[in-house]
Amino acid sequence: MPQTFRTISLTLASTLILLAGCHKGPQQGVVATVNGHPIFQTEVDKAYNTQLASNAKQQSPSPDQVDSLKLNILHTLIVEAIVEQRAAKQNLTATDAEVDAKLAEMKAPYTEDQFQAKLKTSNLTQDELRRDVRRNLTQDKLINKEINSRITVTDTDVTNYYEAHKSGFDLPEPAYHLAEIQVTDQPTAQPGNLQNNKATSDSDARKKIQAIKNRIDSGEDFGELAANFSENADTAPNGGDMGFVSDSQLKTDPTIYDAISKLKAGQTTDIIPQVDPNTHKAAGYYIFKLLSRDAAGQRDLSDPRVQQSIRQQLHDSRSQLLRAAYQEIITDQAKVQNFFAEQVFKNDAQ
Repeated sequence: MPQTFRTISLTLASTLILLAGCHKGPQQGVVATVNGHPIFQTEVDKAYNTQLASNAKQQSPSPDQVDSLKLNILHTLIVEAIVEQRAAKQNLTATDAEVDAKLAEMKAPYTEDQFQAKLKTSNLTQDELRRDVRRNLTQDKLINKEINSRITVTDTDVTNYYEAHKSGFDLPEPAYHLAEIQVTDQPTAQPGNLQNNKATSDSDARKKIQAIKNRIDSGEDFGELAANFSENADTAPNGGDMGFVSDSQLKTDPTIYDAISKLKAGQTTDIIPQVDPNTHKAAGYYIFKLLSRDAAGQRDLSDPRVQQSIRQQLHDSRSQLLRAAYQEIITDQAKVQNFFAEQVFKNDAQ
């Protein structure tokens, strides 16, 4: 063999060996990486077990259902990691002082024992709650800078919306301005939320609505959760906003009326089962938020509450659209390796 060819062969062999050494599989316990930062199996298992514990009496999920739930959980963790890393690059990570202030606000309505009991019910430690609060505040800061600061709702926008929906502001009787998050076990082609996330069984629906309730209780924005996870395609795009529901209409369901009538503006209900009138069994679950109570009569555009309601609805609608686009952009720009998804595909696609 000529010397030159032998040298090339040895060099090529050495290069291949080096490349093979550089292509390492995932570290033990790592289910994904986001720009080189690991997401651990323990994080996925923790979230999964929390969902499972909230429905301990339900039938155990099948292996396929377990994998499906864990894939959804991991997807959420990946997106959160991408957002947190983007925020950190812009020095928008929530400070200790901001986290302390939010925790104090969350604890204010409770005694220390009551607050600890809520943590236990949610299967959270103090450190985990603090981590979640920091993550939520950080995401809010990034969204405000990158998205909300770019949204402008003009007086013309408000007027045009009012004229197109004027009848909706004419209240023949006292009404409740409500927002909702709905989860059902009913099949549907498009759930209508940003995550394209759909419960496929009663057990799955229970786990999902409980996970959402835990996130509401930890201080996450109701409208954002509705846009991402609610399965009502009519209200999810508007952050769950249902508009005005009349007093008599609400009273047709005594359970829902009783829960909502006790709320103050800004408060949310507990989880309320949606009962199938034919089978009398749970077909889904609701969480409602009371935005305002309003007396009967036509609401004029000059009413500050009407203007604020329209501005907020237009702002939220645009914000949800921009968030979806922004999430796609930063996800495309990130380097994500989902080892768990690869494992599921390898094991099941045979």
